Parts: sequence; structure tokens; C-alpha cells
Amino acid sequence: MRRKRKVKIIATLGPSSSGPEMIRKLFEAGADVFRLNFSHGSHDDHRRNLEAIRAIEREVGHPIGVLMDLQGPKLRVGQFADGAVELVAGAKFRLDLDAAPGDAARASLPHPEVFAALAPGTELLLDDGKLRLRVTSCGPDHAETEVVTGGPLSDRKGVNVPGVVLPISPLTEKDRADLSFGLDLGVDWVGLSFVQRPDDVDEARRLIEGRAAILIKIEKPAALTHLRELIERSDAAMVARGDLGVEMAPEEVPGRQKEIIRACRLAGKPVVVATQMLDSMVHAPAPTRAEASDVATAVYDGADAIMLSAESAAGDYPVESVDMMDRIAISTESDPFYHRLIHALQLHPEPTAPDAISAAAAQVATTLRLAAIISYTTSGSTALRAARERPDVPILVLTSKVETARRLAIIWGAHCVHTSDVTSFTEMVSKACAIARDEGLAQLGDQVVVTAGVPFGTPGKTNVLRIATVRE
Repeated sequence: MRRKRKVKIIATLGPSSSGPEMIRKLFEAGADVFRLNFSHGSHDDHRRNLEAIRAIEREVGHPIGVLMDLQGPKLRVGQFADGAVELVAGAKFRLDLDAAPGDAARASLPHPEVFAALAPGTELLLDDGKLRLRVTSCGPDHAETEVVTGGPLSDRKGVNVPGVVLPISPLTEKDRADLSFGLDLGVDWVGLSFVQRPDDVDEARRLIEGRAAILIKIEKPAALTHLRELIERSDAAMVARGDLGVEMAPEEVPGRQKEIIRACRLAGKPVVVATQMLDSMVHAPAPTRAEASDVATAVYDGADAIMLSAESAAGDYPVESVDMMDRIAISTESDPFYHRLIHALQLHPEPTAPDAISAAAAQVATTLRLAAIISYTTSGSTALRAARERPDVPILVLTSKVETARRLAIIWGAHCVHTSDVTSFTEMVSKACAIARDEGLAQLGDQVVVTAGVPFGTPGKTNVLRIATVRE
């Protein structure tokens, strides 16, 4: 089961895409990783979907990644006496801790941590940025504001505080319960929402204890201040453009997207581009030309994976959305200009044997026009290094740990195979060549380059490079 592209596709499951039959169709259309969105659905829903994914995995004999996406803190106003009010630009509006129903003059904001971070001049965004308030005065239990941009405001609409680091953990009590459930279920990745500072990642790392990899969602401008350190402490990052676009000007988001992708590539960490990529396909059988261009741009930028949200979770055309994303990615990667772009970034390997071997493997594969790079790995670090080079040939990843194979399903260019460990050099080469042939990555007479660590099965010890010919 080999994809015709190197960028990976993540499909979110939901009401439109639950059940074994639909999940199988999404996989066949091109989904490499499935996202379980814990902002919606019950634990039973997520359990059934993960069991269906694992059944498909056993049937097709190919590892499939599962990402659980934690909801994170949701800041919302309270309820209104009449269900909704109209805020008028220039009017005064009070936010406080009083749980009484609101009106056109005030509303409840049951989040004391927000008031603790406010100062005169701070701007608040309501209802995904549709309304804007400016704080004129504030205290530990209230804020007096002026309406900058008015409009209708109804019960439980969201609140954003751009440019302010809030004293809030990214993990609510709900998130902690969901996390415990997801880890017991056997998810491969944990998507961490509301990340603002490096300590947020450390907190999640302590709770997860190595049972899954951590993907941080860059959705708050505050995270960009610590971008390098956040990427260093996490296992992957997501450009969560929807939330990011609420708290910063829309014209700034494309540049930030490129900045995050570049930082992840330099660090050798996977990066996902998400939100509204084919948004019109929620209700239409084809995307706009602008959306097709948006997907292609993420591919040109060298993202490891591109993600569908509502398109596959709640849309009318979930399978068609995955198929369209697959087609756009294949077309983009076949453009000669694509190869020039992804190789434009100058990468400098660390002065270590694994980095030197991985960089050399990519160079050897290009110079000798080999069929594939084959990486034996236990922890996945060898495959990450190979993918960082963005080689022109496929990367066949062989690992004895199914958990590693599943996690690497998100990695650019990696075709993962779960197999038993090898015990000798001869077995390593012959097995690598046989699997490359069986998986359709090489033919008889083709040459491949194999990287591994000796002693075999030692994590992070890549120190061998071997050129081999595929034989009977």
C-alpha cells in the first residue's frame, strides 16, 4: 500500500465519517492519519472509531496513525436574559464574574484568570473576532470596556485576548480525563491546544509519560514568541490557522505559516498545516481555486502533513475531500518547481554520526539515482533525520515497534513497515531489499541505500550506511 505522494493527509472523524465502512473509504482515498477531536463526541464514539481504524490497519497490513486533539480551555461569556444583545460601536460594556444573565450593558465572563491579565488598552475579541472591545479600566473581578466593533452577541460566545499571556494551563479537568482515556485507548499523538509557553509542553509531557508523541498547536500569537523552544520540547507542531487568524491580522497568517514550517524543518520536527484548507467542500463537491492553491502552497512550503477538519468530520463530501487533497498534493509534487522550493532551505546536520549518515544517505541517493532510502529505526529518530533532508526518493522505514510505525505515519515521505528486528549485517541488507521490492519501492536490479545502527536495535545510534542491489 504505497501513496503516490510524500506529504501526508490527516482526516478528522466526526458525524459524517464515523463507522468502519466510511473510515475504510477515507483511508483508501488517501488518509494516512485520523484525528479524533475531543471537543466533540463521546468517549464511546472515539473508542468505536479507533477500533475501526485498528481493524483496517490489521486488514491492510499498513500502520495508521491516530491523533487525539484535546479541547483545551475555552473562554466564553455567560448567558443573556433575552438570548442575544446588540453591541453598538462606541458604547460601554462591562464584563464581570456575576453569573446573572447579561444585557446590552454587561455580561458574565466566568474566568477570573482573564481579569488578572488585563490592563487598560487591552483588546478583547468575541465570537471568533466578529466583535472587538477595548478595556478602559479593570479589576480582579471586572473589566469596563468600550465597544470598538459592534454586532450581535449571544449566549456562550468565545472570548480571545490577543497579545496577552493568560495564567491558564492548557489542560483543563476535561482534558486530563480525555487524555487518560485516550492514552489507555492507544492513541499515537496528542494534540495540545492553547499552548502559550514552554512550561505548557512540560506539563503535558509529565502526564503522558512517553505513551504518545506530543503535537503542539500554534494557535496563539504568544506561542510565536517562544516558537523555537516550543518546537524543541515537542515532537511536532501544527499551524492552527483558524484560531491563530482570530488573534492576529489575516494578512499576517501566511507569513507566520511559513515561519513555523521553516522552524520545524530546521529542527527536524514534523509540521502540520490545518484549518479551512478545503472549507467550501463542507457543502460543495469541489473546492474553490483559491483553496486548491492554499493546499498546494502548504505542500510547496514542505509541510509534513495537511489536515482536513470539518470537511471530513461534518461535511457532505468527506471522501471527496480526502480524494481532492490527495490529487492536489500529487499534482503539486510532480511540478519540477516543487523540488527546487523544498531544497531551497539550507539545512546543516548536527555534528553527530546519525545526522551525518542521514545527510549522506540523501546525497548518495540523489547522486547515484537510487530507488529508495531504507532506514532501520527503533525510536523513529533515524526516519525523522531522513525526512528532514526531503530526499527525491522514497523513504522506507523499517521498525520492530508498531507504536513507532504508527507515529511515523505523519512524517513526510515515510513509508513505514512493521517488521521484526535483524541480528546481522547480511540479514539487514537482504531483508531491506526484499521489503523494498515487496512494497513496490524498488525492482530487481535497482540499488538502494540502507542506514541502521550497530548494535542492532539500539535507539538513536545510526552509524552505518550501505549501498545494496535488489536481487532474487
